[in-house]
Amino acid sequence: MIKFRHALLSALLTAVVAGCGVASGATEAKVLRYQGSTGAVTFPELAEELGYLGDVKLKWVGNTTSGPQDIQSAATGQTDFGGAFDGAIVKLKAAKAPIKAVIGYYGADQENFSGYYVSENSPIRAARDLVGKKIGVNTLGAHHEAVIKEYLRREGLTPEEIKQVQLVVIPPVNTEQAIRQGQLDAGTLTGVLKDKALERGGLRPLFTDVGLLGPFTAGSIVMREDFIARNPATTRTFVTAFAKAVEWAQTHSREEVIATFEKIIAKRGRNESADTVRFWKSTGIAGKGGVIAAKEFQTWIDWLERERDIRPGQVKAADLYTNEFNPYGGGSAS
Repeated sequence: MIKFRHALLSALLTAVVAGCGVASGATEAKVLRYQGSTGAVTFPELAEELGYLGDVKLKWVGNTTSGPQDIQSAATGQTDFGGAFDGAIVKLKAAKAPIKAVIGYYGADQENFSGYYVSENSPIRAARDLVGKKIGVNTLGAHHEAVIKEYLRREGLTPEEIKQVQLVVIPPVNTEQAIRQGQLDAGTLTGVLKDKALERGGLRPLFTDVGLLGPFTAGSIVMREDFIARNPATTRTFVTAFAKAVEWAQTHSREEVIATFEKIIAKRGRNESADTVRFWKSTGIAGKGGVIAAKEFQTWIDWLERERDIRPGQVKAADLYTNEFNPYGGGSAS
């Protein structure tokens, strides 16, 4: 954590120095750099297709490898916005990154959730059975680690017992096979990979994130605070368009959303398959148009304090986000 913080602060200093060259009163930025995801459509891309962005343009600079990587790119000025699990945003803010969450972009509901699965004949039936076992996750320090540890805590495991549950980083496409072959005792499955694995049978859920926490928005889009200050009109246009795209997906039929996603993927010409989007079920976002609720950050602040990754009171939910630019947030800041 210390090495990460030093590296981040160094990169942030470079970004700030570069930003000092922007003249006072300069024209606001109209091109926003971002990272995408192979075979998936982001809400800004949907907003662009629906004509909500107006004169603001998107510039794709490549695909992200993870949420923490995506928001670090935004924090250090390599991109203009990025998204990650809210707990990862808390940790980045604790490392003095000058970022602000402006809208929620993914979450969990009854249609769209993450499950933590074991083989059908596994002796693992309860949280305590995971002590000394291996669970596969896509990355550390993000959504799945947080949910697993919250589940273990709520089921009564001590901090010492929780430390004995080993989290193993594995590409999501390999998780199902690793569970079936006994290389993992349990694994995280979500989206199309979960649906296909369950169709094949032989797996059962130990728990799910929506079962543990109820419907919730799990991740947010962040922008640098200095970018917002220099580009308030562009920020409002971007967040408004993003929010309208979320609301469009929340209120239109699944068939219409999928057809639009397929159209976007075909038009952008990145040599990728649209097969994954055909399994799309819902946004998973709890708030209308991606409006952020304080509890969506407070849950993970509390977790990180218990994990001693941040000090008590080091980060406050009110400092992490704003709904000021979201038309569905009533124009009120956090």
